[in-house]
Amino acid sequence: MTIQRKFYEKMLNWKKTGGKTALLIEGARRIGKSTLAETFAQNEYDDYILLDFSEEDDSVLENFKHIGNLDRFFQNLFLLKGKTLTPRKSVIIFDEVQLYPRARQAIKKLVKDGRYDYIETGSLISIKKNVKDILIPSEERRIKMYPLDFEEFLNATGNSFAYKTIREAFTKKQPLQEIIHRRMMELFRTYMAVGGMPQAVVAYIEGKSYSEIDSIKQDILDLYENDLRKYDNENREKSSVVFKVIPEQLAKRNAIFKFSLIDKNARYRNFVDAVDFVAESMIGNICVNVTEPDIALELYADRSNFKLYQGDTGLFVTQMMKLENKDNLYKSIIFDKTSTNLGILYENMVAQMLACNGHELYFHEFKFHPENQEQEKKYEIDFLMAKDKRIIPVEVKSSDYRQHKSIDYLKQKHPHIKIRDKYVIYNKNLEVKDGFTYIPIYMAGLL
Repeated sequence: MTIQRKFYEKMLNWKKTGGKTALLIEGARRIGKSTLAETFAQNEYDDYILLDFSEEDDSVLENFKHIGNLDRFFQNLFLLKGKTLTPRKSVIIFDEVQLYPRARQAIKKLVKDGRYDYIETGSLISIKKNVKDILIPSEERRIKMYPLDFEEFLNATGNSFAYKTIREAFTKKQPLQEIIHRRMMELFRTYMAVGGMPQAVVAYIEGKSYSEIDSIKQDILDLYENDLRKYDNENREKSSVVFKVIPEQLAKRNAIFKFSLIDKNARYRNFVDAVDFVAESMIGNICVNVTEPDIALELYADRSNFKLYQGDTGLFVTQMMKLENKDNLYKSIIFDKTSTNLGILYENMVAQMLACNGHELYFHEFKFHPENQEQEKKYEIDFLMAKDKRIIPVEVKSSDYRQHKSIDYLKQKHPHIKIRDKYVIYNKNLEVKDGFTYIPIYMAGLL
């Protein structure tokens, strides 16, 4: 089955430019890039040719040696692929383009030629490692693609009406009807357990068991780890280790990434490239501490102090199986049973939703001595954003817990800072009270 993706609209906007650039769809493996590119070609063009560089034979690859003579290049290509394309009404797809950098470098000349449109798909887990000896074409429009978000999950599962209702409630800052809210929480918990990888979502729609869905996700995790080991030669497989220990890191009380959990002698300077590789590959979301709650967040970023979230929460659930009993974990998520792990999942889910919505991820640690306490303590704002020259602190709760001491003390410590909105994300209905907006977690993607 074909799952509708919102990314399709971005592709339509690109097509309106009339071939002035090639479209490079960036993203982690198995998120549906190739499927979407071919579906778009079938729907929006008279014809297309698909070059899958993970499968093409040597004759197709060697033809790129003739890129200096495009008439000959296309003549050979059409002969090899058994079809001829109509100029300006056809598209050529370079699938898994990172595996053959020469094809990516050829984009500059092909776009300038103007006969056809070009769509490239590439897994960032390797695309950054295969560009050392080529000139990156400026004629690429690079757009990031993510796993299915909650809106896409709702559409795929036959609940297409729901997100419009959610968006209207968020915009008006009004709660949903309680029966609708409970249904949205039920669907969201299912989304959190299944995740946004298309294969897992299709398996859920087809009625597969959670054990079968989990096997699909484990295969994807194995693929990621193998790819990290394969392409991260410079870091001696450190990236695969970093990726593998995400559950243990987030399971700690404050979830700050500690290299000592990998090796007691490990240091940030020795692992920084491996961490960046995982984040840049879009299989992990890095959230960096800012030392001051200022609107210029990146200016105060301390990149040695960070959290690393799994890029897809459904995959994170599967990763956590080595820490928890599989059946118990799925039951606690689906049926909303109390579990210490739900807090970890909620935070990972919010990080995923914010990243998918285009936010860089930051948090803020600070020390403060409240008047009613004997000593100074450390507090943390889970996520910190900036908009309209003001900051937006966000706290994440895994229940109906409403306390927000960190945000309260932040304002007391920095009375000069301008705060635009204060959000507490939890599992109850939307409520605006005492300057705080409490939103159910399924609205986090609207921030």
